[in-house]
Amino acid sequence: MRRFVTAAILTIALLGVAAVAQGEVKQRDNVRVSYDGRLLPHDLPRERLAPVTVSLDGSIGTVDGSRPPQLREIAVAMNRAGKIFSKGLPTCTASTLQQTSSEAALSLCRSALVGHGTFGARVDFPNAPLIPANGKVLVFNSRVDGKQGMLLHLYGSSPVRAAFVLPFKVEHPSKGKFGTVFSTKIPTLASDLGYVTEINLTIGRRYRYAGKPRAFLSASCAAPAGFARAIYELAKITFAFSDGTSIPGPLTRVCGVR
Repeated sequence: MRRFVTAAILTIALLGVAAVAQGEVKQRDNVRVSYDGRLLPHDLPRERLAPVTVSLDGSIGTVDGSRPPQLREIAVAMNRAGKIFSKGLPTCTASTLQQTSSEAALSLCRSALVGHGTFGARVDFPNAPLIPANGKVLVFNSRVDGKQGMLLHLYGSSPVRAAFVLPFKVEHPSKGKFGTVFSTKIPTLASDLGYVTEINLTIGRRYRYAGKPRAFLSASCAAPAGFARAIYELAKITFAFSDGTSIPGPLTRVCGVR
C-alpha cells in the first residue's frame, strides 16, 4: 500500500514542472500556486533560433495551510518564438522505464535524456502524521500516441522506493502566439492521499544530427528593429484540480538581442 501511495505522489509531484514565471503567485479561492523560472541565455538572436535551457521551480499550497486538492490536469502553452527539435534524437519508451530506479533509467535511456530535476511531496495517511516524499525526475525524448512527446520518470526512495512514468503530449497549434503546448492528465491512482510541495526541473539538450549541431529547445528574441530588448509572453499555464478549481496565468519575460 505504501509503495502504491508513493507512486501516486510521484505522479502529483511532476505537475509543479509548469512553474515558469519569475517569482509569481497565482491564487484561486484557497489554492495558491507559486513559481519561478529562467530561460538561458537571456540574450538571443533577433531573427534566428539559438539553443536555450529552461529551468523551472514551483510549489503548490493553500492559503490556510490545509492540504491542497489533487491536481488532475495541466497544460503549458509556450510562445511561438520557442521551438522543440527532436529529429535524430533517440527516444525511450514508457515500458522500458517502468519500475526502474533513476540509475537504471539512465543506463537504459541516457541517449534520449533531455532534462532532469528533483521533487518534494507529502503523503497524508488518515490518522497519521504527514510523511515527506522526495526524489529525482528525469525527462526523456519519446513518442506519445505516435507523436512527438516526452516521458517524465519519477523515482523516490523515501518513504519507500517507487518509480512512475508520466507521458506528456506535445502539440503544435497552427495559429496564435503559442506554438507548442505540453499537456497531461493525472491518473486516478493518485487518489486523495498526497500532494506536491515543491519541484525543480531543467530542460535542454544539445546534440548532433546529419553532421550539424542541434538543440532540443531553441528560441529567438523578437524585439522590434531599433530595440535591444523585448517584453513577451513566454507561456500560459493552466492547473486543473480535483475540486473543480482551475488556475490559468500568463507568464512574462524580457529577452535581449545579441
